[in-house]
Amino acid sequence: MQKSFNGANIHIVGMARSGMAAAEVLSALGAALTLHDAKEASALTDAIDLAERLGAKICCGSAAYQGIEGADAVIRSPGVPLGSPGLAKASALGIEIIPEIELAYRISPAPIIAITGTNGKTTTTALTGEMVRRSGRNTFIAGNIVAGNIRLPLVKAAFNASPNDCIVAEISSFQLESITSFRPKVAMLLNISGDHMDRYSNIEEYALAKARIFECQTDDDFGLINADNPAAMRCASAVRSRLLTFSRSHKVCRGTFARGTEIWWADEDGERFICDTKNMKLRGAHNLENALAAAAAAVAVGVEPSAVQSAVDSFNPPEHRLEPVAEIGGVEFINNSMCTNVDASVASLAAIQRPAVVIAGGKDKGSDYTELGRAFALHAKHVVLIGVDAPVIEHAARAAGFNRISHAQSLEDAVRQAWVLAEPGDTVILSPGCASFDMFQDFEHRGRVFKSAVAELKAGVEEKG
Repeated sequence: MQKSFNGANIHIVGMARSGMAAAEVLSALGAALTLHDAKEASALTDAIDLAERLGAKICCGSAAYQGIEGADAVIRSPGVPLGSPGLAKASALGIEIIPEIELAYRISPAPIIAITGTNGKTTTTALTGEMVRRSGRNTFIAGNIVAGNIRLPLVKAAFNASPNDCIVAEISSFQLESITSFRPKVAMLLNISGDHMDRYSNIEEYALAKARIFECQTDDDFGLINADNPAAMRCASAVRSRLLTFSRSHKVCRGTFARGTEIWWADEDGERFICDTKNMKLRGAHNLENALAAAAAAVAVGVEPSAVQSAVDSFNPPEHRLEPVAEIGGVEFINNSMCTNVDASVASLAAIQRPAVVIAGGKDKGSDYTELGRAFALHAKHVVLIGVDAPVIEHAARAAGFNRISHAQSLEDAVRQAWVLAEPGDTVILSPGCASFDMFQDFEHRGRVFKSAVAELKAGVEEKG
């Protein structure tokens, strides 16, 4: 769906990563740009440098939304809530508000596989992209994904794609708010569990935001849902396209299912074998679900089983997601910094097959930690807590009967404590179950600090010999 922006007066609200990507693309398309951000200029130096190179007008700080009434359209960065002053002003004036992913869809000549859900998005997006790529098709992995060198905004992928290419995109609930025509060829909902309760009033509102991924599809498209996740399946009524499901617990009518370590496809023509996951490097039942979802999307767009198998066999865990870091004196260290909610932490702990010393804690997002406390009781040898909400997590753990708990003032201290507590054959895992912003810039920063602390520990142990 192409739309010309040449000569249009476009205002962008939010000068973070996706907002600036939209600015670069719209500048190349000939738009006249004004960029808005509530932050002061001193906090936006890199973005302001880019904006000046693009010839854009900049409104920030106390003048953040000056002149927005003159916009032909407003591009909304996903981190900016719909009720923010600039967007509220534009809406009241009847100015069209376009999310970044909506802009991407409007300019993209290539089909989009869009993947959302509470957990597993990045792994599934990267694995799906690898399956499509191994089929011989030029593939862009893009969207909300941040994993190592993979950090391509969807609007840039859309601008650079050709009609025969494929875009595989991780999509957040924030990005789906206010879409009007975003129509992926395959729309995938991996799961729904409590997260971002600091942005949404309840889980139902959060689920409705996620289910918008299906809203603009037609019967030429595919909607894919996790049959093992009841909250996700309640969104099936929103699917207007051809419904596919995936399950690791039972055969499905149309989609993928697990038979032991094997992934099979089922439809009205019967069943067929797709691949075997016995050599897959991804750990845990939750990653089998991710592989089932990726395989279903790949088969839906015509990828052959041989390409699916090749991708499954060779795919490595993305950075900060059950990422092996080192082994020191027989103790394995795993970086799972991307684990920012309770369900992700519970699934990750279940995937660890050795006695585990767990480093957890951070900033709460309105979560209920009851299940995390129970997971500690089931899977943890000891827990070292960090962060502002450590007392809340400790309360949940003790309520579950788990009392082997200590506290650390820093992540470096937590790594040292965990090493003392661990024995050969154990695993030390950073599995926070919380956001990172109380102590770190983001989850990547947290993961890098963990890896640096492990490296320093290893060097010290080896030096002592």
